[in-house]
Amino acid sequence: MIAVSLLEEYGGIIKNYKSGDFIFEEGNRPLHYYQIISGEVKMNNYNDEGKEFIQGIFYKNQCFGEPPLFIDQMYPANAVAVIDSEIIIITKDKFLDLLKNNSEISLKIIKNLSQRLYYKSVMAAEISSQDPEHRVLRLIDYSIEQLNFKKEEAGFLINFTRQQIGDLTGLRVETVIRAIKSLEKKGDLKIINRKVYR
Repeated sequence: MIAVSLLEEYGGIIKNYKSGDFIFEEGNRPLHYYQIISGEVKMNNYNDEGKEFIQGIFYKNQCFGEPPLFIDQMYPANAVAVIDSEIIIITKDKFLDLLKNNSEISLKIIKNLSQRLYYKSVMAAEISSQDPEHRVLRLIDYSIEQLNFKKEEAGFLINFTRQQIGDLTGLRVETVIRAIKSLEKKGDLKIINRKVYR
């Protein structure tokens, strides 16, 4: 997203988080811009019964949690390291200075936010009205396009667990497993050594 060297010019500090560490919590005031150097981060909420809903999963070179920076609202979700992660952080004021001084990066951020907003709109429609197979396939296709999943000989490797697919689509894990098996039978997906390919 933004070159690490440029972030460091604006006072960026690299921090390490262990798997399971909270980077920020729902209800916190946003004070920083976060970008992943290595690792994986999820943004999530829990309902009253304690069921997790994943708002999004972010990978190397992606930023997360920046929308509240622009509107001065509290974080609507937690950010949690899925695996050990290295993240560069700069303060809100330095981040805004960086954007003011670098119009091409401002445009990148706008495009990134627009893609996420589009995804949320698409998935909201899918979750409310479509059958599980359709939801799973839509999530996978969107993720291939936006997250640059690796293409292997068998196809695109889907870098989500069944649990993550469930949490991203509002489906139970058992439903996701059945949907994936059905999609495999129809030839839409392949399962090789428990890994899912499109």
